[in-house]
Amino acid sequence: MLNDPRSHGLWEMTAPSAPETVAFSGKAEADVVIVGGGYTGFSTALHLAERGTRVILLEGAEIGYGGSGRNVGLVNAGMWVMPDELPGVLGDLYGSRLLELLGNAPRLVFDLVEKHQIDCEINPAGTLHCAVGQSGLDELKQRAEQWARRGAPVRLLDAAETAAKVGTDAYTGALLDMRAGTIQPLAYARGLARAAIAAGANVFTGSPVTGAERNGKRWTVNTARGSVTADWVVVATNAYTVAPWNEVRAELVHLPYFNFATVPLSAEMQAKILPEKQGAWDTREVLSSFRFDKRGRLVFGSVGALRGTGTGIHKAWARRALKKLFPEIGDVAFEAEWYGKIGMTTDNLPRFHRLADNVVGFSGYNGRGIAPGTVFGRTLAQLVSGEIAEMDLPLPVTDPEAQSFRSVREGYYELGAQIAHFAGARI
Repeated sequence: MLNDPRSHGLWEMTAPSAPETVAFSGKAEADVVIVGGGYTGFSTALHLAERGTRVILLEGAEIGYGGSGRNVGLVNAGMWVMPDELPGVLGDLYGSRLLELLGNAPRLVFDLVEKHQIDCEINPAGTLHCAVGQSGLDELKQRAEQWARRGAPVRLLDAAETAAKVGTDAYTGALLDMRAGTIQPLAYARGLARAAIAAGANVFTGSPVTGAERNGKRWTVNTARGSVTADWVVVATNAYTVAPWNEVRAELVHLPYFNFATVPLSAEMQAKILPEKQGAWDTREVLSSFRFDKRGRLVFGSVGALRGTGTGIHKAWARRALKKLFPEIGDVAFEAEWYGKIGMTTDNLPRFHRLADNVVGFSGYNGRGIAPGTVFGRTLAQLVSGEIAEMDLPLPVTDPEAQSFRSVREGYYELGAQIAHFAGARI
């Protein structure tokens, strides 16, 4: 994408083609203009267009260019924060709302894929959060107990059960979450775009927004070649936000994350590693994740950026770590490599912002963008269409707050990942 093979890697190699779009030019009017062509933007566009709302979506690069086209493809429920901790952070009202909404969010993804017949390798077989050591197991025990009290279909596996489902004895246990699954993330983004267009949304790519100004009760959003006037503006750019809403970017620390995809593994290896094809990740601070695509490629990733010295360090680590996890895999070749940026907030929770009158958006997905982005898009459509009010949202209205020493912390994460991976093949 944009002549960069490390931007979207395997997902661009295997996704169905994107719907045909052009750059925006001229002047147009709409009820809502959406900025950003990822999960949140297209979910908002789809749900609004289905209500008969006039929608124009402006994407600065290409459909799924940001995190929506680069992530691992785990459709997870909830967030990183423990369920019992949410009321303490957000209060009982918003804590309960967010838990319910995000706990059930994968179901909306699966339903949309079925309804719109999106070709995206959907696999609702659950996910495995794998425990490293006793501390990792203790953490997962708490998660399992807290979700189970809320009726979630989760189960804590012991070491033997985990070994059977993962194909390695490296873990002390795992949390199996049957609400979750895996997806081809870029294919899903493109499928949402196609569904939104079919419902009546107007989508333009290669159209970065250069500014926005209030004209009476309406907004005019400008691009290099034209402008759109609308009643509402939805900002759906998250970690890849640029002007004119730099305050959203300033609130997020970029955490780089890379993936390598092996060549298709043998049928024997596919039967041993993740035989039920769940997606998996571990409890380490510098975590690892792994899953299969439908052609039998093992996608293996961790924190870090594939640029400069990081490219060689992370690739060498990935080879060593894979062989330590799965000795029988041998010296497997990598067919693709790519990386992207995760937008992290100070408390690992998303935000809802009213950036100005009738300018709204969610951001800060903290590496959990697929299901939250989809369900937040539907929520924005409900808000803009008047079906719900701000007081009914799953998050309070907050102003963006810039994180201190953001660039220093981002450099620390990138360098720290290189140091961790250079030091050995710990998994």
